[in-house]
Amino acid sequence: MTTPPSAPLLDQFAAIVVEAHVLRDPIDQVRYLREWRDLYRGVTPIVLLPGSTEEVSAILRLANETGTAIVPQAGNTGLVGAQIPDQTGQQVVMSLRRMNRIRDIDPVDNSMIAEAGSILADIHSAADEVGRIFPLSLAAEGSCRIGGNISSNAGGINVLAYGNTRQLVLGLEVVLADGRIWNGLRRLKKDNTGYDLKQLFIGAEGTLGVITAAVLKLFPKPTDQAAALIAVQSPADAVALLNLMQDRSGGRLTAFELMAALGVDFAVRHAQAVLPFVDRHPWYVLAELSGGEPSGTLMGTMETILGEAMEQGLVLDAVPAASEAQRRAFWHMRESMSEVQKYEGISIKNDISVPVSRIPHFLEEASAAVMKLVPGCRPVPFGHLGDGNIHFNISQPVGGDGAAYLAQWDAMTSLVDEIVLAHGGSISAEHGIGRMKRHKMAAIKSDVELQMMQDLKRLFDPRGILNPGNMLP
Repeated sequence: MTTPPSAPLLDQFAAIVVEAHVLRDPIDQVRYLREWRDLYRGVTPIVLLPGSTEEVSAILRLANETGTAIVPQAGNTGLVGAQIPDQTGQQVVMSLRRMNRIRDIDPVDNSMIAEAGSILADIHSAADEVGRIFPLSLAAEGSCRIGGNISSNAGGINVLAYGNTRQLVLGLEVVLADGRIWNGLRRLKKDNTGYDLKQLFIGAEGTLGVITAAVLKLFPKPTDQAAALIAVQSPADAVALLNLMQDRSGGRLTAFELMAALGVDFAVRHAQAVLPFVDRHPWYVLAELSGGEPSGTLMGTMETILGEAMEQGLVLDAVPAASEAQRRAFWHMRESMSEVQKYEGISIKNDISVPVSRIPHFLEEASAAVMKLVPGCRPVPFGHLGDGNIHFNISQPVGGDGAAYLAQWDAMTSLVDEIVLAHGGSISAEHGIGRMKRHKMAAIKSDVELQMMQDLKRLFDPRGILNPGNMLP
């Protein structure tokens, strides 16, 4: 059990990072207490901004001794509330945004050591300077930070080719709940000397320890890319096209994104996206090939595959990107999908995954079910079809009462979850559990699985100071 921190105790915490890196005024704290959709708002007596692993260690040591709840935070771009304190005003926020150094980068080893507060876009730039890429890529990469990406096991658009964050981390530096520092910053791709402890902290949402630095995998920079925006009749045709492109591209398919026509309409209407087709089509795919070929080679591969797909009746129309500017315009359309739904009123969001072969069936069943539950609601599914992750968002009826629609959140997400689980899927593909889905854990995990997770929590954090109220029931 945690206890409310007294004023003298707050001064002790402040002394660790010095007053210049402490936020006590509620106005100064706002950016740390609200997430971007404004679904979660918290209250805290103090925000601490440590500048080193040693300061994080001192904070957690004091918190453990006094039973003070600590909410770790990176870029505050999470979507399930895991980074926001509760409303009690008793949880201390610890932001790692000052810990943003790239400690080391080695193109020979294809690795980089980055501190947890490093912005993902800055990591991309650092890799680019040595002719490498770090392939984790998401719409929030200009503001999200790698510590949060790791703690939530972020996915993004390149999971199809490179895996999610879990596959992109070689080693970690972690401060445990009692303040001890585990230095696991190993660059090795092979280390068969016992438990792979880093995997316990990846995706743990700050409930087992605080990640302060990571060894990240780098990859050769592609010398050629080819993207195309493709119109298809149905998700079933999109799945068939995915398989064809994987078969014909020799492992060069790095992204395959599905978008419903309504989502594209929203992007055109609210984000100045440009749809390069004369006719409106039911579904769209954004596909991209990447490789080490001479520049321009993969466009020929893309065109050959699209020609074969058209002969098979899988593609209604296609526009290969004729320039880098057009390629970026295609990605702007895709990456604006979440943002543009704000302009259409309340959107109830589901981050789910099912086996790729089940996506057409899931979309058909889930769309029919939610429209029966709330007549006039507008499903806007989109996402990473290549790895089975669909963001099944549902916008409110046109002209409807937003508050009344929002009140349907639990009923609608529970209905979608039931269909997801029936298809062997997961109710959280890449966003995590946090506060939003914590109450569902007992229903989706077996007793044995949940008990193992709770045992790990007690082992690593016996006083329950790390991110209480998140993930575990």
